[in-house]
Amino acid sequence: MCLNSMSEKLPKGVATVAHLAEFDAIIDARAPGEFAEDCLPGALSMPVLDDEERARVGTLYKQVSVFEAKKLGAALVSKNIARHIEEHLLDKPKTWRPLVYCWRGGQRSGAFTHILREIGWDAHRLQGGYKSWRQHVVERLAMLPPQVKFRVVSGATGSGKSRLLEAIAARGGQILHLEALAAHKGSVLGNLPGQPQPAQKGFESQLLANISALDLARPVFVEAESRKIGRLHLPDALLNAIRGAPGLRIEASLAARVEFLLEDYDYAVADTAWLVERLGHLKGLQSKETLDRWQALIDARDFPALVEELLTQHYYPLYQRSQARNYNSFDAATRHVALRLDAGSLDRLAVEILAASA
Repeated sequence: MCLNSMSEKLPKGVATVAHLAEFDAIIDARAPGEFAEDCLPGALSMPVLDDEERARVGTLYKQVSVFEAKKLGAALVSKNIARHIEEHLLDKPKTWRPLVYCWRGGQRSGAFTHILREIGWDAHRLQGGYKSWRQHVVERLAMLPPQVKFRVVSGATGSGKSRLLEAIAARGGQILHLEALAAHKGSVLGNLPGQPQPAQKGFESQLLANISALDLARPVFVEAESRKIGRLHLPDALLNAIRGAPGLRIEASLAARVEFLLEDYDYAVADTAWLVERLGHLKGLQSKETLDRWQALIDARDFPALVEELLTQHYYPLYQRSQARNYNSFDAATRHVALRLDAGSLDRLAVEILAASA
């Protein structure tokens, strides 16, 4: 649908999620806290009320009166819109066409859109606001994953699965890198220092953007994940599509996996306090004697021995149970042997896998 036909079905100056690509810019008029949780792809944050101002207006609305809240809100909104125009929009030509949204497509985006249209820009307000976008994300994430030709990459912890995905992408293959999107490596030590995980809604918007960009006629390689990556949940339709897809398994020796993990988790070796804190989360899954022994290995900085014990006594039993229970392709997966897991070896493995899937 084009903008010419938009006016026949919608009020003037109103657009829907279906029209996103037709605008030169998308302006998020919500408060910064709302924007940080999730936003439309490529949206620019130009809040008409910041978090503190929004709280002030809301308190006045509940405790005093709607009229008093609207007076204060109007003053703050007018001031902030004027500032955004002066700081960000004075260089825009008359042909510039922005789309503005707030939480429900109501007063905040309505005020901003009205002023932009009065200036002479063909600005539109998003019908239903962010809530309509959120509904779109949920619906599409239920519909799209079953259409993707997933190829599931499995392998014991430390097999270099994420690095292999990146090597496949570098060789022109399609991937869905769930751990990169989740900013987490999917284990008790998976938190990335200084890089918090996104909010669930933001994670799902990024998932949709990545899946929507895929060529559905070609295979897409994805790592065999559990239902949760850190604190984030995979949508049911995506998880089911991955679990039901054919797979391939990376087989690497224990020594190769230990060597790989010592490099991949070098930040854990450098911050033993963080490492001890994270291993504390295994209390109840491992005996006190085992945890004490691992603490002693950390104190002695015997990290190769620590990693080997973590792999054999914790991760491998979990991996066997989880993969066999949840992935239909586990037993029938094509096996690819990796003697080493350095960059060159993973690149050669990527070439081998892409050739086999062609």
